[in-house]
Amino acid sequence: KKRKEQGSPRNSGTAINSNASSLYSFLFFLGASILGPTKMFKPCGLHFLCLLVLHKIVCQDLSGPLQDSTFSVQEENRPGVQYLYRFTFEPPVASLRLTGEKEGIIDISPKEGVLYLNGSLDWEKKNVYKLQVEGLDANMVRVKGPYSITINVEDINDNPPQFDQSQYYGVVRQNSRAGKPFMYVTAHDRDDPSTPHAQLVYSIYHHFPKPYPEMLFQINNVTGAISTTADGTLKLNPQDVDSFILDVSVQDMAGQSTNSFKTNVDVNVTVMENLWKAPPPVKITENSTEPHPLIISQVQWNDPGAKYEIVQRERPPIQLPYTVDQDGNIYVTKPLDREEKAFYSFFVAAKDEDGDFLARPVAVSVTVQDINDNPPTCDKALTIFEVQENEGVGNDIGILKASDQDEEGSLSSRLKYRIVEQRPQIPSGNMFRIELESGKLQLFSPELNRRVTSNYSLKVEVTDPAFKTLCNVEIHVIDINDQIPLFQKSDYGSLTLQEDKPVGTVLLEIQATDADEPFTGSSQIIYTFTNGDPNNTFSIETDPQTNKGYVKIKKALDFETSPVYNLTISATNPEPLVAGIRYNSSSVAYWKVNVLDANEAPVFLNAPYIVYILESAPVGAKVVIPSAFDPEGDRIRYTLKNDHRKWLRIDPADGTVYIAASMDRETERTYMVQIVATEETKESRSSTAQVIIHLRDVNDNPPALPEDFSLFFCHPLQGNEDGKMIQVVDPDEHSHYQRFTYAFLEGSTVQHDWNLSKIEGKHAYIAPKNRNLESRIYEIPIEINDNGNPPLAGHVILKVNICQCVDDGSCFRDIQWTHQPPTVAMAVGILVAVLLVIGIILGIVFFHLKRKKQKEQETKTATAVDPSEVRNLM
Repeated sequence: KKRKEQGSPRNSGTAINSNASSLYSFLFFLGASILGPTKMFKPCGLHFLCLLVLHKIVCQDLSGPLQDSTFSVQEENRPGVQYLYRFTFEPPVASLRLTGEKEGIIDISPKEGVLYLNGSLDWEKKNVYKLQVEGLDANMVRVKGPYSITINVEDINDNPPQFDQSQYYGVVRQNSRAGKPFMYVTAHDRDDPSTPHAQLVYSIYHHFPKPYPEMLFQINNVTGAISTTADGTLKLNPQDVDSFILDVSVQDMAGQSTNSFKTNVDVNVTVMENLWKAPPPVKITENSTEPHPLIISQVQWNDPGAKYEIVQRERPPIQLPYTVDQDGNIYVTKPLDREEKAFYSFFVAAKDEDGDFLARPVAVSVTVQDINDNPPTCDKALTIFEVQENEGVGNDIGILKASDQDEEGSLSSRLKYRIVEQRPQIPSGNMFRIELESGKLQLFSPELNRRVTSNYSLKVEVTDPAFKTLCNVEIHVIDINDQIPLFQKSDYGSLTLQEDKPVGTVLLEIQATDADEPFTGSSQIIYTFTNGDPNNTFSIETDPQTNKGYVKIKKALDFETSPVYNLTISATNPEPLVAGIRYNSSSVAYWKVNVLDANEAPVFLNAPYIVYILESAPVGAKVVIPSAFDPEGDRIRYTLKNDHRKWLRIDPADGTVYIAASMDRETERTYMVQIVATEETKESRSSTAQVIIHLRDVNDNPPALPEDFSLFFCHPLQGNEDGKMIQVVDPDEHSHYQRFTYAFLEGSTVQHDWNLSKIEGKHAYIAPKNRNLESRIYEIPIEINDNGNPPLAGHVILKVNICQCVDDGSCFRDIQWTHQPPTVAMAVGILVAVLLVIGIILGIVFFHLKRKKQKEQETKTATAVDPSEVRNLM
C-alpha cells in the first residue's frame, strides 16, 4: 500500500511479486528436500525456513545477472541441498539450462535461476568443475550464453597423513657421524599440498630402550631423514644395545596442535659395528729394498662405493710418501730414511660420489724402524782438556762427546770408547784411561810433569755394532792452581740509579788478578754474587783476555720491591786450588746499589687478552675486563686503539670492553684492538695491551650463486643431456658435512622444463627435461637452503643458456660491434691533439714570415745609396 502511494509502477510490482512467487516455490522445494518426505512439519515452520533462505539470498547479495562466473566452495560432507547463487534474467530469457561436469551433484532451477548443490563435493576426487549456463526462451531456444561457470573446490583438513610403510627397518653403524642420515621415513597426505593441510612435520616421540637420559636419534622434521645425535655418535654400542624401536610421528597442519592429524609408526633400527676405524700403528723398516709401492695397511668404509683420500695432518704440510687406492689399501711409495723422518701421521678420509666426507677421517701413524746405517761421529774435530800437573790418579779430566744418528737407545746407537794411540808415550804409554761406555777420560798415572811434557795427543776409537770412528783429543798439562784471585780494591762504594734503567746497562767495571799461568783454568777468573742478589737481578761478564768483569742489569729494577742492594762479589778459578790453599777475603769485594723510584707506566696483568665470542653477540655484551695497575698507585684512564670498525666501546674508568655494534665474522674473523692504560698525572705515562677477538660463526648468510655464474646446453637438445653442477657459495663457516637442499621456487612452472637431481647433496645438478626448448637464455628461480642453525634459504636466479655450439662444445657467440659515444677523457685527448697540431702549424707560419722579413731587410740594406756619395756626384 505504501509503494502504491509513492507511485511505483504496477508492472514493477507485478514483476517483483512474480519473481518472489517463483522463488518462494523453489524455496518450498528446498525445504522439502532438506526436511525429507518422511518429515511432518507445520506450514508455519516451512514458511519460516523459506523466509530464512530468501533472507540469505537477498541480504547477502548472492545473486546477479548471467555472466561468466567462478565460485569457491569448501568441501564438506553434509546432507541436503546447498544454495550457491541465483542468476537473474529478463525476457526473452524464460529459463536457464546447465550443462557440463554436473556429476549429479551440481544443478540449477530453470525457472528461478538458482545454482545449487544436492550433494557434497570432495576435493580429493575432483577439485575443479567446468560448466556452462544458457538462457532459453519460452520455446527452449538459446537466446543468451553459453556462459562459463567454474566451481573451485576448497580443501579442508579431512585426511590424516599416512606413512608409506606400516613399519620401517634401518641399520646404523656405531660412531656414525651425527646428523648424517642413515635412513628415511616418508608419509603423504591426500589434502591439498598447497595448503597447510598437507604440510607434514616429522618427530621422534621416544625410542625404546632408552639407556641414557639423552636422545640417541634425531629426525629432520621436513625430509624425514633419521640420523644419530651427538650423544648417539658417542654412546651407541652394539655390545650394549644392538636394536632400538623409534616411535616416529608425522603431523599435518605444519605441526600445529589444533585442527591437525597425527600418525605414528615404529622404526626398527639395528646397531652394527663401525668398520670405519683407525688401523693399528704401522712399523716400517728404513731403507727397505722391497719393490715399491708397498702395501702397509688398509681402511674400510661401512658400505661399498666410498672414495678414499689421504689428508695432511702435519703443519706445515709435507710431501707424504703414501697413497691409498679405492679398495682402501694404503701404500708407501718409496724407501724411508729414519734419520730424515722417524714418524709420520696423516688422515685417510672416506668420501661419497659428490666429494663430501662420509665421516670424520681416521688417523694413520707410521713409525720408521731403525737399522744400523750410520757410523759414530765426533762432536768436535779436536777435543781439548786441561789437567793440573799435580792431579791425583783417578781424577776426571773430561768427557769425550760423540753421537750416532741411529735410533737413540737402540743397539745401533750404543757407543764404546777405546784409546788406540797416545803421543808422546812419555813417561809411559798409558798415562790416561777412558771408560768404555761413557767416554770419560781419567788420569791413570801420577807421573805428569809439565816441564817434561806439556801436551798429549790421543786417538780414541768410537764404535757401534757395525761402524768405527777415530776422535782426536788434546790434553794440556797446566801449572798447579796455587794462587787465588786478588781484587784490586775490596770496596767499590755505592751507585744510585733510577729504577727505569734499561736491562743490559753496564753499571760497574771490576778487576781481580791471578798469578797462575795465564790463559789457563788456574788463572781464569769467574765473578759471582755470593750475597745480596737473591733474584739474580745483576750479572757479571768476564773478559777472558784481561779478566776484567762488567756488572750489568739482568732484570728490570723495581723500587717498590728492592730499593737497596748490598752486594758481595767473589772471584774464583774454574780449576780447583791445590791442597792447603783456600779463597780468603782478598778474593771478595763489596758494592752497594741504591734504586730510586721512577714514575712508571701502568702495568697490565695477563696480557695479551684472547677472547672467543659469537659474531651474533648482542650490543652491550662484555668482551673483556682487563687487569692493570699503576706502580705508584695513580688513577688510570682506559681508551681503545685501532678499533677501525667501531665494533667496541670501553669504560674509561675500569677498562671493561663492550660490544658497540654488530660484528661480522665474514668481514673480519680475527679482530685485534689495543687497550691503552694512561695514568692521570702530568706525565701521562701509558702502556698498551693487545686484545685478540676470535669471532665464532653463526649461520647468518643464505647460500648464493657465484658472481656471473651460468650454465649452457647445446641446441638442439637431444633429450639425454647430463646434468650440470650448480656451484654454490656461502660465506658462513661450515663443517665438512654441510649439505644444501635445492628446490624450484613455488609458483614457478620451470619444473615442467627442467630437472633438479641430487637435491640432498652439497651440489645439485640441473638438466633440461623438455627437449623442445628453444635457443635462448632461461632464468630459473631456485631456492637453496643451507640447513644450518637456524636454516637460511637463498632465492637465486640461475641463468641457463641453450645455444648453438661450435666444434669444441662451447657456445657460439656473434661478434657485435658497438658504437659507443666518446668518453670525457677521449674528448679531452682529441681536443688537446687538435690544439697541438694547430699550434705547430701557426708556429711554422710565423717562423717563415719572420725569415722572409729578415731577408727583405738585408736586401734593402745592400741596395741603399750612401748620402755622401750623392753629394760628391753633385
